[in-house]
Amino acid sequence: MKTEAEIKALGEHIVEVLHTIYDPEIPVDIYQLGLIYDVQVSDQADAKVTMTLTTPNCPVAESMPMEVETKIKAIEGIESCVVEMTFEPQWTKDMMSEEALLALGFL
Repeated sequence: MKTEAEIKALGEHIVEVLHTIYDPEIPVDIYQLGLIYDVQVSDQADAKVTMTLTTPNCPVAESMPMEVETKIKAIEGIESCVVEMTFEPQWTKDMMSEEALLALGFL
């Protein structure tokens, strides 16, 4: 069983890893794009990420969740990872961080 501090550190590490995954069509990481809705880590070090894509017909609809799962499972201390896809609520550019909006010229 992990302590609260260990769980928090694993969650922060997951977010760091998510910042390294990019949508191939947009030069911004998926976290800054607002594609990550939730990150949870249990006291057993099982991770669950709830995410979406910019559109259900996104060309990376199959590969992106697999990449997220693979990279999170590679984090030392993580026992397992489940990536749950959702399209509720539907993604909009309003979910993007200020940094992403700036990088894409929306600000």
